[in-house]
Amino acid sequence: MTTAPASPDPTMEAIGHAVAEGRAGGRASARRKLLGLWSAIGVTGDPLHRCSLAHHLADLYEDAAQALAWDIRALDAADAMTEQRVQEHHAGLHIAGFYPSLHLNLADNYRRLGSFDAATEHIDAAKALAPSLPPNPYGDLLRGAIQGVAQAIVRQDRSRRASAPGPAA
Repeated sequence: MTTAPASPDPTMEAIGHAVAEGRAGGRASARRKLLGLWSAIGVTGDPLHRCSLAHHLADLYEDAAQALAWDIRALDAADAMTEQRVQEHHAGLHIAGFYPSLHLNLADNYRRLGSFDAATEHIDAAKALAPSLPPNPYGDLLRGAIQGVAQAIVRQDRSRRASAPGPAA
């Protein structure tokens, strides 16, 4: 989903560095850095920054309820974002491409919490929006995850997905 930005964005760069640190095993430090950035951005700050930060911060929590809170913030920020703002950041991105992943994450968190009706609502939204995913490995990964979460919802399986981003529980 990421390639070279249209113009330098220090906040997005800081988010990216923290995300990389978290993926390398420094989850606690990455959370602190992202929470500090969240304080600086503010709840009414740039929706692209809020969406990106919240989406990635959710992955740094093992607890589904904590992850859910950040995934809700990410979806709220996406709803406030404009296509123009996304294009300013990167000409190859489209806001429609954000939504399948955002709804997938919400569905997965609700499923893990045992709220299967809410999980179904969001996995249905992710399925409906999946055609906007690119025909590449990232799109394939998300389509597979959508299918896997949908199956887990049907089974009422609350266990963490092995393929889920973030720390293994």
